[in-house]
Amino acid sequence: MPNNAQGASLFQAILPLLLIFFIFYFLLILPQQRKEKRRREMLDNLKKGDRVITVGGMIATVDEIKGKIVSLKVGEVKIDFVKNAIAQIYQEEK
Repeated sequence: MPNNAQGASLFQAILPLLLIFFIFYFLLILPQQRKEKRRREMLDNLKKGDRVITVGGMIATVDEIKGKIVSLKVGEVKIDFVKNAIAQIYQEEK
């Protein structure tokens, strides 16, 4: 029965690694995937007139969407941005 003892010790050696993997998955990887999915949905649902904040902190209004390029209007100036440069939709505090 030495093989059975080796199998048990192998399982005991792998168990902590599996436990660490599951902890990392549920505490780090899964929430990050959910956050990225919400961000992709937000970018896909952008429309003309939305107020947005860019990753650089600029607040602007969406003027036009051309595929992966978004024209943002700041005052009277239009600036083209890559869609991924939009961090979030701006919601004014009340």
